[in-house]
Amino acid sequence: MTKTSPAPVLSARALNRATLDRQLLLRRAALSATDAVEHLVGLQAQNVKPPYYALAARLEGFDPEELSAAMGAREVVRIVTMRSTIHTHTADDCLTLRPLVQAARERELYGFRKGLVGVDLDRLTAISRELVEAEPRTMKQLREALLAEWPDADPLALSVAARCRLPLVQVTPRGMWGRSGQVALTTAEHWLGRPTEPAPAPDDTVLRYLAAFGPASVKDMQTWAGLTRLRETFERLRPELITFRDENGVELFDLPDAPRPDADTPAPPRLLPEFDNLLLSHADRSRVVPAENKGRHWQGNQAYRTLLVDGFLRGIWQLEESRDRAVVTIELFDPLTGRERDEVVAEAERMLSVLSTAASYDIRFDTFVRT
Repeated sequence: MTKTSPAPVLSARALNRATLDRQLLLRRAALSATDAVEHLVGLQAQNVKPPYYALAARLEGFDPEELSAAMGAREVVRIVTMRSTIHTHTADDCLTLRPLVQAARERELYGFRKGLVGVDLDRLTAISRELVEAEPRTMKQLREALLAEWPDADPLALSVAARCRLPLVQVTPRGMWGRSGQVALTTAEHWLGRPTEPAPAPDDTVLRYLAAFGPASVKDMQTWAGLTRLRETFERLRPELITFRDENGVELFDLPDAPRPDADTPAPPRLLPEFDNLLLSHADRSRVVPAENKGRHWQGNQAYRTLLVDGFLRGIWQLEESRDRAVVTIELFDPLTGRERDEVVAEAERMLSVLSTAASYDIRFDTFVRT
């Protein structure tokens, strides 16, 4: 018998560089906005601007009008998918990933069961579909229509049931750069003019997750997707994958040919939006968030925009903007070297050159103070 060699150990820094490379954060990529959204398996889009900031940090020559035009052409859409949060997805991913996580959306309704007593969910689904496909509806309009059918139900529970049961996309101009618009919804099938796909086996999505976020554990993938019981899928794919261990002994899976740069590879500073998937897609976030900074980029349910220096979370930032002036304020968790500070300023200037139309700007540094 031959003894199996132990899986190699990857340090937090090695994991950091591997993940940054796949997240297009070691160097900006020459990809179209749509191709980048596909590669990253979607962008967090709880707010309107984060997808634009996410791509400005990742793409060479990014123009926000490119993503906006793709939304207008219905090549990308805003829809609730992973972790029950709004993501910007390509049309193809919208039609396949939403069915993949549909079971999780169904389970979400369990928390609203008291407000849905006596409600026929199949009938609610049919009525909601008819309403939003006749014309896009706001959640308020949908709630009011459903309350006419079930006046004793909880209004919030009714709208949540519609959102969970149906693949509802936010129609444009919502989400377009420089445009405003309230959230109005219709079904993905109606908006895209083709049916959703049957719920796929998760195998392909696991491989895509590893390509964008790996190396990763089963729990990491489950955290990203908001799904459970994926161990069987990883075991089925094991012959196609290679394995490592992190410094705590957790097994990590990866694609054999995926990039794993040297741990000392330089990582330029990046200004990321709130809720960027880089910081939300692993059960163990220490590959990006040092222990001493854990929890500092959150307050309650609100996430701050984050600053990466040398690949790791080092601060938060905010932007105040008027027609005449833009002010970027960077709150540091710990001091920067003179070189790091200059590089952060250059990155902030680059971000403003892409995403701001203000005539002048100011970049300020402050020390983070927990409130």
